[in-house]
Amino acid sequence: MSSSRPPCIRLASASPRRRDLLAAIDVSVEVRPVALDETPLPGEVPEEYVTRLAREKAAAGYEPGGMPTLGADTAVVRDGEILGKPVDAGHAADMLRRLAGRSHEVMTAVAVHGPAGLLVRCVTSRVTLRAIDEAEIAAYWRTGEPDDKAGGYAIQGRGAVFVTHLEGSHSAVVGLPLCETADLLSRQGVPLWNHPVS
Repeated sequence: MSSSRPPCIRLASASPRRRDLLAAIDVSVEVRPVALDETPLPGEVPEEYVTRLAREKAAAGYEPGGMPTLGADTAVVRDGEILGKPVDAGHAADMLRRLAGRSHEVMTAVAVHGPAGLLVRCVTSRVTLRAIDEAEIAAYWRTGEPDDKAGGYAIQGRGAVFVTHLEGSHSAVVGLPLCETADLLSRQGVPLWNHPVS
C-alpha cells in the first residue's frame, strides 16, 4: 500500500514508480498486478498499443462492486518504433545509442475502471538526450537502473544526467501522468488531496 490509510483504488501494476506517484497525490493503493501478453499486435501503432494495454490491465484487475482499478502502460518511441525493456546489457546499450543526441517520444496511457465505466487517457511527451559515450553507457548499465526501464533509462534516477530537454509531463515519462490520472480518478469518485469526495 502507498500509505497507512486503507486503499481507495486497486493498482493493476507491480511498478513501484506508479505506486510512489499515486502516493504523492495521497492516493492509497492495493497492489494487484495482472499478467498480460504485451506483444504489439500486427500493424499496431504506439499510441494504440499503450492505450490497449492500459485498458486491458484495468479491465483484468477490476471486480464489479469493488474498488476502481487503475492500469497503465509506458512506451519509449523512436521514429515510430517501440523500444521496450532491455533483455540484456547489449540490448540496453543499443537502445541508448539510438536515443543519444536526439529527441524521442514517451507515451503513457492510463485507464481507470470503476463506477463511471472504463475511462482512458494517453499522454505523449518529448525527451531529448545528450550525446552519451560508450564508457557512460557501460557504467550506467552496471548501476542496475536500466534493467527494467522502457528505453533503457530512467528520467527519475541516474539517467536524468542524460536529459537535456523535456516537453510534456515529467510524471508521465516516469510512468503515470498525474494531471490526467487525477482527473480520471476524480470522475470515478476517488478522493484526492485537493478534491475530497464526501
